Amino acid sequence: MATLTKPVSEFDYNSTRNKLILSEYGRNVQNMVKYIVELPTIEERNRYAQVVIDLMGFLNPHLRDVADFKHKLWDHLQIISNYQINVDAPYPPPEPEVLAAKPAPLKYPNQRIKYKHYGKTIELMMEKAKSIDEPARKQHMVQAIANFMKMAYVQWNKDSVTDESIISDLKAMSNGELTLEENVNLNRVEYRTPPPNNNNRGRTNNQNNNPRNNNNPRTNNNNPRSNNQSNSNNNNNRNRNMGGKKY
Repeated sequence: MATLTKPVSEFDYNSTRNKLILSEYGRNVQNMVKYIVELPTIEERNRYAQVVIDLMGFLNPHLRDVADFKHKLWDHLQIISNYQINVDAPYPPPEPEVLAAKPAPLKYPNQRIKYKHYGKTIELMMEKAKSIDEPARKQHMVQAIANFMKMAYVQWNKDSVTDESIISDLKAMSNGELTLEENVNLNRVEYRTPPPNNNNRGRTNNQNNNPRNNNNPRTNNNNPRSNNQSNSNNNNNRNRNMGGKKY
């Protein structure tokens, strides 16, 4: 059994190391940046910083397709150094307050939808149709809304629906402001199930269409050997039916 040559407290574990700021560059790059921060002269820091920038670009070649590739690398150099590196960078350093700022919280809709299978978009379209003054244009948009309602209904319920039901829902949702004539014909919408994936059928077609099968001498009708055999068999059957007599 192997014995430890030094106490456990002297071993270097990842849990005892400093946290990686940008893990995609690795710990070696972070140690290099820490070394550059401690250099005494600006000339040395600039020279070593340029070497580290080239190494960072080599480790992440996918960043070359990003706009301002070099600018992003210099920003990452500042972030890895905790904004402590003092070099003559070609770009202004990023501000820690801007990078650490939290985005504004999203406002979730709290409005109630009357008919959930039609969605909120239908209600917005109805409000837009109410503001139209031209009668012909308004009637055309109302019919378009009714067609959309019929399509949404079929997708939700997977069943057919009558035009009278759609017109009734349209009138109820718009508080009686949007109406259609009773004899109007809406677009015909049917729920279609996806076709079954019949792998055996496709395999059979592929076998029939396989050029190797067509060129097979055993199955090819153009093979003279097979034709001669079939002709010989026909002659034998004819002689047998005639009692074996040859004429």
